This record gives sequence, C-alpha cells and structure tokens, in this order.
Amino acid sequence: MAPQAQKAIIIGGGPAGLAAAIRLKAYNGIDTVVYEIRSEPTTLGGAVNIPSNGLRLFNRLGLYDTLVSLHSRQGSILADLDLAGWSRGQVGFGFMSVLRRDLVEVMLEEATKQSVPVVFGKSMTKIVETESQATITFADGTTDTAGLILGCDGIHSAVCNLHVSPTAAPEYTGISNMFTILPVSKLSEQNREIAPALHATLTSQAPFGVMPCTASGSHLYWFYSREVPLPSGDSRERWETVNKQQVEGFKESLQRVIGDATGHWSDQLREMVQKTDTIKFYPLYKMPPAVKWFTKRSLILGDAAHAMQPHAGQGTSMALEDVLLLSRLLEQPNKSLAEVFEKYQFIRQPRAEAIANASASNGEIRKVTGPMALKVKEFAFWGLFSLYKMTGLQKWGIGMNQKDTVYDIMAEPI
Repeated sequence: MAPQAQKAIIIGGGPAGLAAAIRLKAYNGIDTVVYEIRSEPTTLGGAVNIPSNGLRLFNRLGLYDTLVSLHSRQGSILADLDLAGWSRGQVGFGFMSVLRRDLVEVMLEEATKQSVPVVFGKSMTKIVETESQATITFADGTTDTAGLILGCDGIHSAVCNLHVSPTAAPEYTGISNMFTILPVSKLSEQNREIAPALHATLTSQAPFGVMPCTASGSHLYWFYSREVPLPSGDSRERWETVNKQQVEGFKESLQRVIGDATGHWSDQLREMVQKTDTIKFYPLYKMPPAVKWFTKRSLILGDAAHAMQPHAGQGTSMALEDVLLLSRLLEQPNKSLAEVFEKYQFIRQPRAEAIANASASNGEIRKVTGPMALKVKEFAFWGLFSLYKMTGLQKWGIGMNQKDTVYDIMAEPI
C-alpha cells in the first residue's frame, strides 16, 4: 500500500464516490468516509447504461447479482440487432440499464454493510495539504483529515475547481438533453407494450429514444438530445431561462416533428409525450483534455477528471475503471502517492480521451438535420443495420465500438 494512505476522504456520493469507498475499504483496507453536498440521496438523473466492461467491474465490487434484479435488459436490440452479443460472449456480461436512483441505493446499502460513513449536506470549501496529510474544511466550519483525498463530485467538482485544477473550466458541448421517467400505467392499454430494448426514432431536430428502465417494465425512460445554443453569460440563471423555454415548447415541437406519421409506434410516441407531466433539461458539458488530475494528496476521478458527452454510454463504467486502477496502484509496495497518481493519469487519460472522442462523434447525430439529409441518414442507418444483421459482423465484435466494452482495466500493465 502507498504510504500514509490509511484513510481516504471521498467527496461525492454518486456511483464514482461510492465505488471508491467500497473498493478501497474492502480490498485495500483503507478507512473511507464519503461526504456528499446534497442533503439526501438524489433522485436526479434518468437511466444509467452499463455495458460489459462496467458490469464486470460491478461484479468485482460484489454488486452484480443485486443489480441483475433491477436492470431492464441484458441485451440492447436495435433493428433486431443484438449489440451486446459479442461482448457477452467474450466476457460473460452483456448490457444493463437501471435507474440512477436505484443504482445509488444499491451502492449505499453496500457502503453500509462495509461500515463506510456517508455524510450528507457537506459542502467542501477548502483543502490544505502537508507532506503527511490533507485537511478538508466544509461550509459549516467542520473539518476532516486524511492521507488521501478523492474528488468524485462530478463535472462541477469542488475538489477540481477549488484545489486540483482551478483553471480547468468545463466546456459546453452544444448539446442538451431532455428526459423523463414515465410510468407505463399512464399509457392507454394498447400502448403499454414496449419491448425490453432501446427504441430510437430519427427526427429533423434530434433522435428520440425510449427504453424500459426497470426489471418489470413498469417505467420508461425517454430522452431527446438536441442542439441548444449557449446562452449569453453561460450562468446558472441564464440556463434556467433556457430550461424553461425549451421545456415549455418541447411537447408542441415534438408533436410537430412526429407530424402525421402513422403506425403503432408513432401513436405510442404521441401518447408518451402527451402523458408526460415533468421534463428535465440538462445541458451537456465536458472537461477539456489537458487537465491535471492530482496534487500531492488529492486525486479526481470519474466526471470530475474526464466528463464527456453521454453518447457512448460509458460514463459510469469509466468511473469504475478509474476506481479499480487506483485500487491496484495503491497495492504496489514502496510507491509514493505521487508515483501512484502519475501512473494513474498516464494510464487513464488516453482511454478517457478515446472514449470522449467516440462519444462526441456519436453526438453528431443530435444536430439539426434538414428533410433531405434526414432521409439520407435514415437510409444509411437502415443499410448499416441490415448489413450487420445479414453478415453477422456484430458477432465478431466488428464496429459499434464493441471492443471498448470488453476492455479490462485489471489486465492493464502497471
């Protein structure tokens, strides 16, 4: 174990922070404590997609069996194409989609079993480091001290902004996401049957996606990602105005986009939109690539270090990879924290940048498209999926970034 790392303070009580607390306590024997700025476990967020590489790591955390009872599916079907079949055959894990709140609840239960304190309502204001320890001060005047500080507090990370990389500002991607969780019971009887798969429709504004997000199929997660201009000033108040404008006009604009389309799927879409009472709006930011992830005793992980667009479905899995690599590096004898942190960023940054680039490329489909370009795009997608289905290319892991989903951080040379 790296010297003077017998205790770790973790800022952020989401999946990244809880995974770090659970792993370092159970595997490395490090006492961990989690501090979360919110006053209680958040219900923010929609569904979390977890491909094979993430599921394998959840299994190593001892949480996979519990998640199986929560997930909505173990294979993603799009145009009758199994996008998880090859990776499932390679590593024994396929694909899951779970509500973020359910995932956090499972992880909080495991933290409790491991006797990991999770303290809510704690806003960090300062970190002071010495050669032997680091002390965190909170807004309520309390402090805590440890040999290791982990910033797992998301893209607007206090650990990053106030201490590790104060000049690193998140960048708006130009894309914003609107989404909701809709109880299937709100739909009419004929529209309640939604196959356990991702259903996506291309529109001139953006793709509209729907998927069940509970094991019973009782709730649907739908999302609509589209281009939204950056408001002048890029402040919280400006974004709140944009939020109100986008959400208020959403139902009308989407009904207009669906237009006079006929068929059962179009009828389902219309009713989903009509029966939606609350829509959440979330502008998508990313971290710039040239960011230092550590100081002498503090390290940022997950979105705090490498937030990216969500269009590769790898956000949670990337955070888990961070945690498992850190755990491995801390086990090396006679390695200082400086050496551990340097190796951590050296190994993780290239993969994070590669996944971020793939995600940004996938995000191009969210940009506004004219009628003719939309027809071309639809035809291209139909042709691509038909080719994959006829040739069975997906069974060999060709295309679809499937090789990213079988990556194993535990096999990475250190």
